[in-house]
Amino acid sequence: MATPLSADALVAALRAEGVRVVERPGWRTHNRNHKGPWGPVRGVMIHHTVTSGTANTVSICENGYAGLPGPLCHGVIAKDGTVYLIGNGRANHAGAGDSDVLDAVIAERALPAANESDADGNTSFYGFECENLGDGEDPWPGAQLEAIEKVSAAICRAHKWGSASVIGHKEWQPGKVDPRGFSMSGLRQRIGARLAGKPGGGGSTTYTVRDGDTLSGIGQELGVSWQALAKANNISSPYVIHPGQKLVVPK
Repeated sequence: MATPLSADALVAALRAEGVRVVERPGWRTHNRNHKGPWGPVRGVMIHHTVTSGTANTVSICENGYAGLPGPLCHGVIAKDGTVYLIGNGRANHAGAGDSDVLDAVIAERALPAANESDADGNTSFYGFECENLGDGEDPWPGAQLEAIEKVSAAICRAHKWGSASVIGHKEWQPGKVDPRGFSMSGLRQRIGARLAGKPGGGGSTTYTVRDGDTLSGIGQELGVSWQALAKANNISSPYVIHPGQKLVVPK
């Protein structure tokens, strides 16, 4: 259980982690608090927007659309890694989700499959929308993936949470697919590595190979080339990696 960060505390935490922040006009009082409680907060939720173009994406997330008023998140993470703060308080981002998932986030244990919609996520989660079409083909630039990692780590650090407090919308609400295009387990691993260091540090430096991983798949997930991964870890043809192997991730 945690009291939501104040606007000043959130900005300070993000900047201390090395996040490039843009404060949108009026964001500090832009919220849906009149529709329900904001807090206690339990974790951070990551989404994709199904939009393209940063200005268009920020506008939609600020204002919402018919049937779903804004703000639709607390911040928008653009392709270039810039984070646009648009809301402070309750936001229309998480909706109703699985209370068993919420219990797992609170306990920081493995997540069960989401099969119910019996808990209000807008009360409990910070929400960040990431500019991406969500079609599995729109790329996730390295700068954007790093910003997602930094934002999540900054909030977790401020609340003394671990990386298990960060989830995807698809892990919360049945039928959701976002964020699509990278692994949430991989993201949590990178957040954990970042939290082990000091704020604003180098971030993730290692990746633990999982069953079924390939260098190309890891590279796509982390936003680096598989050739750079191979070179940094002295892996040569036929480029074999093994589950449990720790790979150095080059910047």
